[in-house]
Amino acid sequence: MAMRPFQLITMMLLLLSACGTPTIPYTSYDDYPVYPVQELGVRYSPGGSDFTLWAPSASYAELMIWGQGTGGDPLNVIQLQQKGQTGIWSVHAGGDMAGMFYTFRVAVDSVWYNQTPGIWNTAVSINGIRGAIVDLTKTNPEGWETDKSPVQSSFADIILYELHHRDMTVSPTSGIKEKGKFVAWTEKGTKSPQGETTGIDHLKELGVTHVHLLPSFDFGSIDEQTLYLNKYNWGYDPLHYNAPEGSYSVNPNDPALRIREFKEMVKSFHDAGIRVVMDVVYNHTYRLEESPFTNTVPGYFYRTWPDSTYSDASGCGNETASERYMMRHLIIESCKYWVNEYHVDGFRFDLMGIHDLETMNRVREELNKIDSTIFIYGEGWTAGNSPYPIEKRAMKKYAYKMPGIAVYNDDLRDGAKGEVSNDAKTGFVSGRHGMEESIKFGIVGAIKHPDINYSEVLYSDSAYTLQPTQSISYVSCHDDLCLTDKLRASVPDANEKQLMAMDKLAQTIVLTSQGVPFIFCGEEVFRNKKMVHNSYESPDSINQIDWNFKSVYNDLYLYYKEMIALRKAHPAFRLGNADAVRKHLHFLPGTQPGVVAYRLDGKAVGDSWHEIMVILNGNKHSVNFTVSPGPWHVAVENGKIATKMKEERPVFGNAVDVAPHSATILFLR
Repeated sequence: MAMRPFQLITMMLLLLSACGTPTIPYTSYDDYPVYPVQELGVRYSPGGSDFTLWAPSASYAELMIWGQGTGGDPLNVIQLQQKGQTGIWSVHAGGDMAGMFYTFRVAVDSVWYNQTPGIWNTAVSINGIRGAIVDLTKTNPEGWETDKSPVQSSFADIILYELHHRDMTVSPTSGIKEKGKFVAWTEKGTKSPQGETTGIDHLKELGVTHVHLLPSFDFGSIDEQTLYLNKYNWGYDPLHYNAPEGSYSVNPNDPALRIREFKEMVKSFHDAGIRVVMDVVYNHTYRLEESPFTNTVPGYFYRTWPDSTYSDASGCGNETASERYMMRHLIIESCKYWVNEYHVDGFRFDLMGIHDLETMNRVREELNKIDSTIFIYGEGWTAGNSPYPIEKRAMKKYAYKMPGIAVYNDDLRDGAKGEVSNDAKTGFVSGRHGMEESIKFGIVGAIKHPDINYSEVLYSDSAYTLQPTQSISYVSCHDDLCLTDKLRASVPDANEKQLMAMDKLAQTIVLTSQGVPFIFCGEEVFRNKKMVHNSYESPDSINQIDWNFKSVYNDLYLYYKEMIALRKAHPAFRLGNADAVRKHLHFLPGTQPGVVAYRLDGKAVGDSWHEIMVILNGNKHSVNFTVSPGPWHVAVENGKIATKMKEERPVFGNAVDVAPHSATILFLR
């Protein structure tokens, strides 16, 4: 049978590779030449496209052009040309190639690696098999040129809301048409069966300022060709960092469409007054041997142990080496790309403790050049051991070395509800004594404060932030048991009314802390996950939010909504500066076990409440708390918030009774 032209070309290249120029003998990855500019991958123009690949260890590199996203034969196979000793291979292909697809292939030491769309691709075919050549200017929705991020004066004004696209929209009770898709967030006027708002209208009504989107880049665990199977995954298995995930598109076969839909989603959030945070997972890749990293520059992008085995601080089979120049360059340029092309307003770094401090500080520095209001935060820990020195890693305890970057405050989280590692462990809100200093530590945003005994803080024996806005205040997220399930597991004899009180107390702590508050989607409607800890691939029946709950638990929803409004209305709860917190927030001494109380000088910061007293009672019994002469008024009491002046009852006498598992907030005008 006669060979086709593309087969003949490929065969010739293979023969050449067997006797061609050998790979440059670098002694270490540090010797690899680097390419510190952005023009990698494909650069499209109607008159022709430029393809650029960084592959310094390759002896040959080729480009295949395809007419479709899967299957078929290549339309052309082009040998890339090496630019001296720069590590760069490139070629210019003439003509308008929009709508075509491409893959790269390299030979290292005469061994040809698998085809890949490359590391720097920004558009991909279904399942990320091939890179797509797209005219990005044609992916902009109407009004994109004038799209602007909602105004943000300070990181202290942020209220984060973590969501998964399917969790929020897939239930039949959501009233949303395009369930589980990016464009679900463009649907207005959606309602639950009882007529309650859902979707983006719900978030606007709730009052959050930022949505934290679980991974929305192209990830590997969902087969985009069989979406009818309704497979679920959180998406922490990155395939292509700079292209949107296909399963969240109404048509994953169209590379340009998913880009447009992502932009439509961002604009819709912005129009609703909500900023958008991307959950980014640069710390590992999906299936090491099949990753574009391995098949472009084998070994370079990953850390190994001295015996050359791959390290696995991610718990997912590998960890990336952010300290190497081109991995750091990729992380920085990727963040910049999402900001510039998609108008993203922030980044949440998964397992940030795997990355090195210099990389994280460089990310902050480079994003500041674009917009200093972009928010950056991450998990200040790893999921396993790493060969990279701990003192150089972006760990929680080194937050003070990362100005302008926040970390999750697990001292507050576990102090409030009990350790996530033990379902039976209770916390402050469920009556456990000894957690008071952990709560105080969370309230001040993990800064140094003279009123805190750091030897009694749950996990930290000293302050680790420079500013309170470097502390993410939270009690649950997508990981581990959600708040409702944790309370039920740790206090099995509690009735629903008691659980609701504990829930409200937990979120009162979060929303009155000086750190940046963070809410897990559905907590405001008492969502549960049927006691599943790690629901990363559990079905919708476990993960979806039942919007009937918004009516059933409307009292809880209104409490969250009104507490958010209270925080926004009173700058004393969001001072945003460590010196101001030390000066204007003072804990009251001599409180009984299970009680934390503090005063805020509101007048000094222009608050309409000249003085504020917050009393948190985690006990199973009420406490009688002595207050100084007033006249004090009650703003929050026993799970109720006075939303109107006439509802603010005065305090008679010099004491108040604080109900079990509740907060009382008093103020002086």
